[in-house]
Amino acid sequence: MDEVALGVLTNIGLFSFLALSAYLLLVAGELSFGQQAFFGVGAYAAGIGTAVWGLSLPVAVLLAMALGALAAWLVGLPTLRLRGLYFAMATLAAAEMFRILFELLHYQRDVDGGPVGPDGTQGFRGIRWVLERGLESHEFLLVVWATLGAVLVGFAAVERSRLGATLRMVGEDPELAAVFGVDVDRVKLGVAAAAGALAALGGALYAHHNTYIEPRNFDIMLGVHSLAYALIGGLGTALGPLLGVLVDIGLLESTRVFQGARMIVFGGLVAVLLVFRPRGLLDETVVNRIRVALSARRAVAR
Repeated sequence: MDEVALGVLTNIGLFSFLALSAYLLLVAGELSFGQQAFFGVGAYAAGIGTAVWGLSLPVAVLLAMALGALAAWLVGLPTLRLRGLYFAMATLAAAEMFRILFELLHYQRDVDGGPVGPDGTQGFRGIRWVLERGLESHEFLLVVWATLGAVLVGFAAVERSRLGATLRMVGEDPELAAVFGVDVDRVKLGVAAAAGALAALGGALYAHHNTYIEPRNFDIMLGVHSLAYALIGGLGTALGPLLGVLVDIGLLESTRVFQGARMIVFGGLVAVLLVFRPRGLLDETVVNRIRVALSARRAVAR
């Protein structure tokens, strides 16, 4: 497999974490344009952890996830009191605040005879843990997709559990959920923190894949795309956001057919789907039909 294909597959995996982060909030009934902020928190935190402090990548990733969860929890405290588009706009404003903080962040140390660390708008170079450990492109691809696979297994377990049913109830009818004794505010705050940790996980791996990050990597358009991935792929299953990423990065970005018109095609696709399939390609109806068909096939096979 050539380097271009490896890069595309790695990016699909990396941005799937961000898409799943937005999807988790959508399931809980919240529309966020700000998940790129926590993606950035994870990227900077993990980069500082390995490049500046000399931590191992697994430890740096855990640190990044903890900070991502904390940042999302702090943002959620005031913003989750809002509803609908007010919440969406608040998350967008918060994300821009984080991007400005990244631009103001200057924290460098001398490492191997040169300064390493975030340097404001000049970016953060020298995130070389993966290169220094001799990991090849295909090996890092396996790391990304193995991690993503573990996350998807976790999503599958939650979706089949009582917690999954509670999240769906909170997302579809919070008043009814409250009647059944669910602490809606606490659930949504917990979902926000979990989504922040998930986005930070993707950001941590993204920084070590690119070896260089800068504040504009985490701009508004990344937040819009992360939300669109979930809306395109569908809200019936955690595989939906991956389908959305595959359509955008795997088809529109990586093929020359749409070169120069990717954003137009992508925007048009989102608009069409919002009209005809408002809950995405793999919505709850489609997913239930697939499950019924698979159950019937298993019953016949027995």
